[in-house]
Amino acid sequence: MTETETQATFKRVMLKISGEALMGDQGFGLHPPTVERIAGEVKAVHDMGVEICMVIGGGNVFRGLQGSAQGMERTTADYMGMLATVMNALAMQSALEGRGVFTRVISAITMNEVAEPYIRRRAVRHLEKKRVCIFAAGTGNPYFTTDTAATLRANEMSCEAIFMGKNGVDGVYDKDPKKHDDAKRYDVVTYDEVLQKRLGVMDASAIALARDNNLPLIVFPLDTPGGFKEILEGKGTFTRVQG
Repeated sequence: MTETETQATFKRVMLKISGEALMGDQGFGLHPPTVERIAGEVKAVHDMGVEICMVIGGGNVFRGLQGSAQGMERTTADYMGMLATVMNALAMQSALEGRGVFTRVISAITMNEVAEPYIRRRAVRHLEKKRVCIFAAGTGNPYFTTDTAATLRANEMSCEAIFMGKNGVDGVYDKDPKKHDDAKRYDVVTYDEVLQKRLGVMDASAIALARDNNLPLIVFPLDTPGGFKEILEGKGTFTRVQG
């Protein structure tokens, strides 16, 4: 192991980002320079020898809950949202492989022409070979969010932490820092506090799954250059959610 690799505080992590993070300043869709920038952040951590799983939301293309709220049947809307995550995963795969990082898109919904089916042992082997694994299509089931999918896959892949990349905030606050100047940032907060105070880190089922398996969450600013790598080096600003 090289000197750079020994600096990493975790050996295998899950990076969860929202679909909106890929929009850049646009109101919809993919912003290629933003996708490239995030790919650069991932590559910097990958170069440290860290094994990386990713889950990307689909809200920049289609959000199931919004479709359902507008009268669409909920199951159909959720499946459309899952397909949106596959599009985002393919975009990120293209950006990472353009930087020389071998990447696999692994879909919970079978679509052999564009992604591998989810087989746990195969996915683990990809990670051992230092390939980035992007898990797409959520859990493959309606009524579950990509937060829950990220927590589920992180547990299945034996990840040591989930990194929640947020835009515009550098951790978890007791209220929205964009609306309240007196908002207080937590350095450490418990799973139960997140649930009781409704702090909005993840949906409740995902937080409960992380708590039940003692899987820490690291909430950090995705839009800070080098922020992801800094935390792996034991530095940076973030909030840790733990038991």
